[in-house]
Amino acid sequence: MRAFYTDHFVLPLPPGHRFPMRKYSALRERVLTEVPGLAMHEAPRADDQALLLAHAPDYVQAVSAGLLDPARQREIGFPWSPEMVERSRRSAGATMAACEAAMTDGVAVNLAGGTHHAYADKGAGFCVFNDAAIASRWMQRQPGRAPAEFPVAIIDLDVHQGNGTASILRDDASVFTLSVHGEKNYPFRKEASDLDVGLHDGCGDHDYLEALTGALDILAGRFKPSLIIYLAGADPHEGDRLGRLKLTMAGLAARDQQVFDFAYQQRIPIAVTTAGGYGNNIDDTVAVHAQTIALAVRHAQRWAARDEAVTASISLPLSA
Repeated sequence: MRAFYTDHFVLPLPPGHRFPMRKYSALRERVLTEVPGLAMHEAPRADDQALLLAHAPDYVQAVSAGLLDPARQREIGFPWSPEMVERSRRSAGATMAACEAAMTDGVAVNLAGGTHHAYADKGAGFCVFNDAAIASRWMQRQPGRAPAEFPVAIIDLDVHQGNGTASILRDDASVFTLSVHGEKNYPFRKEASDLDVGLHDGCGDHDYLEALTGALDILAGRFKPSLIIYLAGADPHEGDRLGRLKLTMAGLAARDQQVFDFAYQQRIPIAVTTAGGYGNNIDDTVAVHAQTIALAVRHAQRWAARDEAVTASISLPLSA
C-alpha cells in the first residue's frame, strides 16, 4: 500500500508550542518498522492551481508571501515561515496523491492531512489549506472525469467538526460531507455539513460505534461516491487532552474497520488522512495513527485479493 510522507511535515516551532509536531516523524518510523506491506513515497507539493480549487486567490497569495495580518496568522496557530507554507502545500499534495493512488490500489494513506478547519479565505485550528476539499475537486477535474460523474464523500471522524470543509463545499452537490464529532468541542461555531453527528462529552466505544453505523447507513442511502476521503483522527481517544471523548484503542480499531468495511462492501476506493491527535502521551497518538495504517494495509490486501479473484474468474476458459 502506498503512503505519502515528507520531512516537511515536521514544522519548526517556537519552544513550548502546544502542537505535537513530532508525531509525524515518529509515526513514519513506527509504521516502517511495524507495518509490513507499506511503500513510502515523498509527498508532492500542491501548486497554486490546485489550491485555488478550494481557496480564494487573495488568501493563497497572502499565505504564500507571508502577508496575512497578525490576527489571521494567530487564528491559524502557527507563526508564518516559508517552512509553514511548504508544509501546507505538501499536506494538500499528499492527500491528492493518496486519492489518485487509491483509485488504482483501493486505498492509500497520507501520514498528515485532515486540515478541515481551513476555510476558503482563512485558516484556523492549525489548518492552512483544506486538503480534503482541494483533493476532492482536483480528482473530479482529472482527464476523463467531471464533478457530476465523480462524486466524492468526505468521512470526517476527527473529534472536532470539519467546519472549514463544510463551508467550502456547502453548495457543492458533488461532494458529501459527513462529520462525527464532539458536539461541545471546538469549533464552537459549527458549519452545516451534509450530515453532522454530534456526540456528548465522555462518549465511549459503544455509543460512538452505534452513531457511526447510523451515519454510514444514511450516507449509503443518500449518496453513491466514486471515492472516499477518510479523516481518521486520533483525538477521540480517551487519552487525548483536547478530545473529551473516551474511545479505547479497541474502539478506534473498530471505528476504522467499520469505515474500511463500508468502502469494501460498496467497492469505493478510499484515501486516508491522519488528521488530529493531541494525546497527553504522544506515543498514544502515534499508536492510534499506526493502528489505522495497519488496518489500511489489511484493507489493501483484501481489496487486491478480490481483484485477483475477479480477474481469475474472467480468464477461466469456457467449458465445451
